[in-house]
Amino acid sequence: MHSTLVRAQNVFGLFTTVAFCVATAIALSVLISPQEPSASIKLRNVQVVRGRPHYYSQKKEEYAHIKFDLDADLSSLFNWNTKQVFLYITATYPSLKASEPPSQVIIWDAILPSSSAPWHENHYIHPNPKNSKTRSKTTSLSPYPAGEIHLSNQRPKYQITDMSGKLQNRTDVVLELGWNVQPWVGALTWINWQDVGAWKGLKGGKSDIFTFPETKRKDVDLGTAKGGEGNRGKPA
Repeated sequence: MHSTLVRAQNVFGLFTTVAFCVATAIALSVLISPQEPSASIKLRNVQVVRGRPHYYSQKKEEYAHIKFDLDADLSSLFNWNTKQVFLYITATYPSLKASEPPSQVIIWDAILPSSSAPWHENHYIHPNPKNSKTRSKTTSLSPYPAGEIHLSNQRPKYQITDMSGKLQNRTDVVLELGWNVQPWVGALTWINWQDVGAWKGLKGGKSDIFTFPETKRKDVDLGTAKGGEGNRGKPA
């Protein structure tokens, strides 16, 4: 006869084995869920300013401020195993030295929750469309389905800075949409540009190429301005 402890260990071992098999099946099942994401990004305005991009900056430098339009339908990324989608927009431009890789900086991001995800203060709340009564100011419900976003003349969250301190007249700049799907169970998945099985690559998601203009204002201090935020990304 087995002791109570041995029996408890056997039951627990069986439970963990079944739980692991079920979790694995759920994680793999998303591979058969079709994905057809599409997006459009358009540059609205870009300015290069000389000043302090952060309130803690020690010196003045050139930084860029970009406004954009975004229309994205990422609803197909949400399935039975999607907890939330981390969405972001990057600005990519060549480095000053040809031997170095391009610089890539995040200018805007958002956390898009699924309908089953618990509320969190960091979840993105889509602004109401103009002349729309689909959502009051006191609720966090989006006027669009999960994963659908329509933004016009959107301000950036983060300014663009460069290790060299120089940004004006830098060419071949492009805005790109990216995401990271965070599932309830399984591995994180990133943006795919190519078709992989039932998953179609992102259609659109890149802006036209543009150039950072010359600075027009002198000695602007963002540390004393409203809404100043830091930048994220890889330095040039």
